[in-house]
Amino acid sequence: MRALNPAQLENCPPAPRDLAPREDIWITQGSREYTRAKAALFLAGFASFSLIYCVQPLLPEFPVQFGVNAATASLALSLTTGMLAVSILISGALAQSVSRRTLMFGSMVMASVFNVLAASDAGWGWLLAARAAEGFVLGGVPAIAITYLAEEIDPKCLGRAVGLYVGGTAFGAMVGRVGMGLVSAYSSWQTAMVLLGILCIATSVGFLLLLPPSRNFQPSRSRLTDHLSVWMGHLRNPALLRLYLIGMMLTSVFTTVFNYSTFRLVEPPYSLDRIGVSLLFVTYALGIFASAYGGVMIDRFGRRSMLVTGFATALAGVASTLFESLWAVGLGVSLITIGFFIGHAAASSGVGAAAAKAKSHATALYLLFYYAGASITGWIGGWFWMQGGWAAVAALTALCAASGLVLSVLPLTRRV
Repeated sequence: MRALNPAQLENCPPAPRDLAPREDIWITQGSREYTRAKAALFLAGFASFSLIYCVQPLLPEFPVQFGVNAATASLALSLTTGMLAVSILISGALAQSVSRRTLMFGSMVMASVFNVLAASDAGWGWLLAARAAEGFVLGGVPAIAITYLAEEIDPKCLGRAVGLYVGGTAFGAMVGRVGMGLVSAYSSWQTAMVLLGILCIATSVGFLLLLPPSRNFQPSRSRLTDHLSVWMGHLRNPALLRLYLIGMMLTSVFTTVFNYSTFRLVEPPYSLDRIGVSLLFVTYALGIFASAYGGVMIDRFGRRSMLVTGFATALAGVASTLFESLWAVGLGVSLITIGFFIGHAAASSGVGAAAAKAKSHATALYLLFYYAGASITGWIGGWFWMQGGWAAVAALTALCAASGLVLSVLPLTRRV
């Protein structure tokens, strides 16, 4: 990968810059700080994604309990990811003037508290409000985590470090979903959400104690126009814009498939109970290994090859879900999970490397597109489900996967 020359953005007004890393102060593989940084970011990925996606196995329950349709029920997740997308831009700008570690820690704690508040019996409106607030305050974690790694970790092992962070997101997403389904089956979904919130508060403390302070970044104050100029500069970079659209296609496939697989599996011929549906998310274990192994493969074979591999695997998975057999559905979801995490590890690590300066701004834009895909397509998928069943959902997600595949091989002026 070739990073952009800083001169290519000279037309932008002065903006707060991330300090250029020096080789003698990078965190290198094998050091104690490298181990601590990986562990801390794994915990951040675990907490943030378990909180974001914990309601997904509950989506089929909401129409019964609150009298809403499938598309409206999906708002319990889509509002969270939508507010997260907005918050990420704000957090990306705020991150230039505050400590990386402080911002991520505060985001994790506040989101955990809102997850507890969402368990109230105050009704559907309260649940949506709490989930929206949870997404908004959580923006500081995904906006900064990969930026921190890109700034502090030796580029020769950056792919491995990002892969482990993405693995933490996979582990958190799996534990949040499966744990929510299992605990709620024996108690209530409110109890499950309270317990998850408490667990994530404890995880946040562990993150704070482990993460090494930034060496290659110093907070600085800036104007709104400075941030806008840098964002526009990033959007004019074809390599970055392609990565942003790729991230959007990845989450469009992934979130939509998992959202409406839950509705599909509670109906005949499957008729699975809450425990059975929650076990679908055990496939996230594959994401943990795919992201970590994918990080190694990125360093070895390059990002373009791994992006193509990720989307091709996801597309094969969508095709497999068209068969009625539960085994075929499980295989398809597994392939989609593997493809998603390989693709996300490749795309997200590419953003930090392709941005010549203001890496947190570049990462924030990537995540804006990323969560916009989860929010918008995840909600639209509900209407496809209600009008055409699983075949319509599969057609929508196959189109997104094919678009991502084309974007991955499309030649650009600036090579990724």
